[in-house]
Amino acid sequence: MAQLWGGRFTKETDKLVYNFNASISFDQKFFGQDIDGSIAHVIMLAKQGILTKEEKDSILKGLAGIRRDVEEGRLKITDEYEDIHSFVEANLIERIGNDGKKLHTGRSRNDQVALDMRLYVRLEVLQVDELVKELLCTLLKIMEDNTDTYMPGFTHLQKAQPVTLAHHIGAYFEMFKRDRSRLKDIYHRMNYCPLGAGALAGTTYPLDRNYTASLLGFEGPTLNSMDSVSDRDYVIEFLSALSTVMMHLSRFCEEIIIWNSDEYRFVEIDDAYSTGSSIMPQKKNPDIAELIRGKTGRVYGALTAILTTMKGIPLAYNKDMQEDKELTFDAIDTVKGCLALFEGMVRTMKFNRETMKQSAMKGFTNATDAADYLVAHGVPFRDAHSVIGRLVLYCIDRHCSIEDLSIQELKEISPVFEEDIYDAVSLQTCVEKRLTLGAPGPAVMQEVIGAHREYLSKSWQDENKISIPGQTAEQNKYI
Repeated sequence: MAQLWGGRFTKETDKLVYNFNASISFDQKFFGQDIDGSIAHVIMLAKQGILTKEEKDSILKGLAGIRRDVEEGRLKITDEYEDIHSFVEANLIERIGNDGKKLHTGRSRNDQVALDMRLYVRLEVLQVDELVKELLCTLLKIMEDNTDTYMPGFTHLQKAQPVTLAHHIGAYFEMFKRDRSRLKDIYHRMNYCPLGAGALAGTTYPLDRNYTASLLGFEGPTLNSMDSVSDRDYVIEFLSALSTVMMHLSRFCEEIIIWNSDEYRFVEIDDAYSTGSSIMPQKKNPDIAELIRGKTGRVYGALTAILTTMKGIPLAYNKDMQEDKELTFDAIDTVKGCLALFEGMVRTMKFNRETMKQSAMKGFTNATDAADYLVAHGVPFRDAHSVIGRLVLYCIDRHCSIEDLSIQELKEISPVFEEDIYDAVSLQTCVEKRLTLGAPGPAVMQEVIGAHREYLSKSWQDENKISIPGQTAEQNKYI
């Protein structure tokens, strides 16, 4: 059992206790971050005169060798080590001798793990952001191709007013756009370096924390050593953002599942993203959409778990906080997988435009426009609303639509109706005359699509010159 401590103890840890306490099975996931942080730490120690140039070069060469051997499969990360930090340091000492024992100078596992987790989450924020952006590009293409694809809009799962597929998809564009905004905010709020905080009270060594932060691409060092090692707000924020992403995916999946049903037939999911039945040969099931909808609860569970873990922890570091890793890793992997699969499913999905149009022509989606027609001819809105209510009831009794009635029938309900009512309640008119910004009218939809194109042509990562890891030529030799 390779451990970084033991001088205080007179006998070995019980095997069950060791296994319960160990984190190597999951924290090996940020092996790369642990090496990166150690490289920056060593470069800073040498700059401050705490290590000699020879010691620095020896340690950096050893770390680079460990990274290379792990990546190329010559060195295995095994459970004989308590955690990834023990693995790296023990192998370093084995390779270079006493110089390796100086790696941990001015550092605690508390600020080391805080750094590793922050580096890992920071990178994952960027990767999730790229996946959301890719999905937005696919949604925008659907919008561009469907500004005149008519469909019913719904409230309470009942047909309400006619819209276009571009307008409907645009609602999800706004949701995922907000998700990217949240990710950007999280990135900037978390982008401060905890290394140098020590166990909780800093260190007596003359560390240059600003320099270490710059080497690792942070905006600066954290400003309170106790908070540095006990802060997991950024994990909570990230899991909250991931939960919101999954909520948006789940809502969209729910609609796709409904649209894919034989009762709607609005879409046909590509064979590559569908499955069949073991007993019913006619079935084509929307399993990917259903699984994404189901996995949403899994990500919610991670958020609830970390909130529950953190709620009763006094300052500063406590072992409870080790529970932040497995659930966060799982949530990240789940969301990234769901985003990639969902984008592929939507990109290859076929929309049955004529079926959508016919559906929009049924269910009295033009009733509001009929009321607006009366208002335009001097009828108070509340009276117009009542008239159209009676008109809809009349049509229901006769199994027809408003536009199926003769002008004589319409006039019997209200003498205000004239021949131009038919044009006023046509599907095309109902959509095209809605010209307020954010509505489905073609002119304003083109304006919104143009704004979306401009938005996607830029990247907040590029705008903020985000490039990690590495800021110096010396550092990049080892990263």
